[in-house]
Amino acid sequence: MRAIGILVIVAGALATRIGLAQGLTTSAEQAAAEEIRTEQLGDGLFVMYFPSGGNVIASIGEQGVLIVDDQFPTMVPKYQAGIRELGGGRIDFAINTHWHYDHTEGNQVLGPEGTWMISQVNSRDMMTRPNVINVVVRPSVNQQPYEVAALPVATFDDTMQLHFNGERIDLLHFGPAHTTGDAAVIFRDHNVVHMGDVYNNAGFPFIDADNGGDIDGVIRFCEAVLMEIDAGTTVVPGHGPSAGYADLRDYVAMLKVVRERIATLIADGATLEQVVAARPTAEWDETKGDPMRLLDRAYANLSR
Repeated sequence: MRAIGILVIVAGALATRIGLAQGLTTSAEQAAAEEIRTEQLGDGLFVMYFPSGGNVIASIGEQGVLIVDDQFPTMVPKYQAGIRELGGGRIDFAINTHWHYDHTEGNQVLGPEGTWMISQVNSRDMMTRPNVINVVVRPSVNQQPYEVAALPVATFDDTMQLHFNGERIDLLHFGPAHTTGDAAVIFRDHNVVHMGDVYNNAGFPFIDADNGGDIDGVIRFCEAVLMEIDAGTTVVPGHGPSAGYADLRDYVAMLKVVRERIATLIADGATLEQVVAARPTAEWDETKGDPMRLLDRAYANLSR
């Protein structure tokens, strides 16, 4: 089911660390006036788009409110207000698609308020310890361990099912991809999937190669999701506008081409600088922007 309505919520926020459109391109103490655009995906299901941080899905119904990803702490009161405007109340459950801060730091507000978090088991593990995220185009991010109240209370290895607001929700993990703990979240009755940052529709993907991310895993993960959905599925990315089956299929095709070009250059002895100079993403640069993060992290991944 495609979008059937739009609501715009305007909010101001001081984001201490902002993941801009491509996600995890951060800078310290940036002030931003946030415009949160909310799109209705079906009866009781909405997606909220942010100029910074990850997209948030909200299921609102008789059993309560469930969200997928929870943004920065500064944004929590703003989307809570938006959820109330849409007829919801307190947030009962929050699913983390992975552990990166621009998708999970809201845990630190929601957890103490009584929201129960859910994630793939590897993501919870990463939230329990300090991690350094090399975002390539800006200084590395030091993500600190979360307090117990902000950690997921339920985890899964490969699959998990929830039955909430009259709908079956499938959580699926297909191995290391963007990180080691990614989850695709499929709302079966609405025919909607939230991909987290395994699928980036705001630019080239970021692969957290230093923390187990894997370009081949991204390809496999996306192909596995394509087997779970159909031509009418709404595909919500971690960043950027919602898309469809064909868009995700084309994303996989692009990554396969880029991956093979980089691997061939590495096999020929190319340095990272030579790979960048060869422009293996050339035909997509105009629409997707700077490829440096993808090239750097794919090179690190494939040259090991």
